[in-house]
Amino acid sequence: MALKVLAALAAALSLCGMSVAAAEPASPAWVQMVQGGAEVRAVSADGHCPALAFDGEPVAMTLRIAADDAFPAVCQASVPKVARHATLDGTPLALPLRREVRRIVVFGDTGCRIKGPLVQACNDPEQWPLAEVARRAAERHPDLVIHVGDYYYRESPCPVGDARCAGSPSGDRWPAWEADFFAPAGPLLRAAPWVFARGNHESCKRGGLGWFRLLDAAPEAKACPAEADAFAVPLGGLNLYIVDSADTEDRDTPPKQVAAFSHQLDMLGAGLAKSPGWIVTHRPVWGLTPVVRVGPIGPLNVSLNLTEQEAVKGHDLNAVRMVVSGHVHDFSSFDFGPTRPAQLLVGTGGDVGEPADSPKITRDVVVMDGKTARRLEFDRFGYLVLDRQGEGADDWAGVFYDAKDHPVVRCRLYKRALRCAPAA
Repeated sequence: MALKVLAALAAALSLCGMSVAAAEPASPAWVQMVQGGAEVRAVSADGHCPALAFDGEPVAMTLRIAADDAFPAVCQASVPKVARHATLDGTPLALPLRREVRRIVVFGDTGCRIKGPLVQACNDPEQWPLAEVARRAAERHPDLVIHVGDYYYRESPCPVGDARCAGSPSGDRWPAWEADFFAPAGPLLRAAPWVFARGNHESCKRGGLGWFRLLDAAPEAKACPAEADAFAVPLGGLNLYIVDSADTEDRDTPPKQVAAFSHQLDMLGAGLAKSPGWIVTHRPVWGLTPVVRVGPIGPLNVSLNLTEQEAVKGHDLNAVRMVVSGHVHDFSSFDFGPTRPAQLLVGTGGDVGEPADSPKITRDVVVMDGKTARRLEFDRFGYLVLDRQGEGADDWAGVFYDAKDHPVVRCRLYKRALRCAPAA
């Protein structure tokens, strides 16, 4: 009864633009999109699933996977399509909109890098600003958040005596996942439902255990070696096509990896050809990464991802308007014209970039995979907000905000035309 009263009160106050003050959940909890709908997920430190209610009616969560020496238990429950409100241990949860999604936050590559001699200053919010980025993005009140992959970066212990990362946990274990993602992303996790793409840092050789336990969309936690299943998320006239590219090769075309990525596309059926949408996958199908800075003319870039470029040649992408990715730790937009989907990269959530990266905005024309593209590129921490324009599915306006919440570039996506320009 108490849960029903609280849910009713939260619903009434939300109609008035108010919110119910509630204690922060003891353990991370979130709503994520999966095949056919959405799920509530919750980490359980004591192995008992928390109290969940939809529209005031209690619903029992089920155990996704039990605790072990490395991770706590994880609980889950499907979100009823008719549900309007939800609470978890008395704390309101953000459910998917029943109407069309109109505002989306996009970012990725968010963890703090500690791997051998590569040490990022995890204890300095200027050098690793994920908590600030997530807080500011939450204040934009998105309907949906897209994370383009790479959550887990603390692969090695912090070197002894290194103040930059002193006290940091490491390894594919809960303390590292919590420090890298769940704790700093907390405000944004509670602000909206999420779409999670699997990054190469979540491959089975790196953070695969955490990925399949915590964030993979499958109804049961898979055991490595495994791939995430491709699936579609409807947004109201527009689909997100979530594709696993964790194990594709950037600079080669191994037949096994080409076949695996091709199979990912096959899972989506005729949607890529007939239903307007965006592919969401960690590694860009068409992207450039800086390898060396050449004086005043900017960085010299090399092309990627050759595996995906080979795989897509056998598929009809006629309905795909854009590919949304990360992997390269900068913001890049590529407009190929009407014959190929636009490519957008937002790998800006917190991890360091390449030495050749530059915060300077570069606009030029490049050739990739046989086609010319208009490109805009720069390297800064931050996030992208995309707003639907009007009632259609093919017109979106975007603003990239840096970690201080200053607008850096403005973009417009109309069908396959992606045009970005400096905000000032």
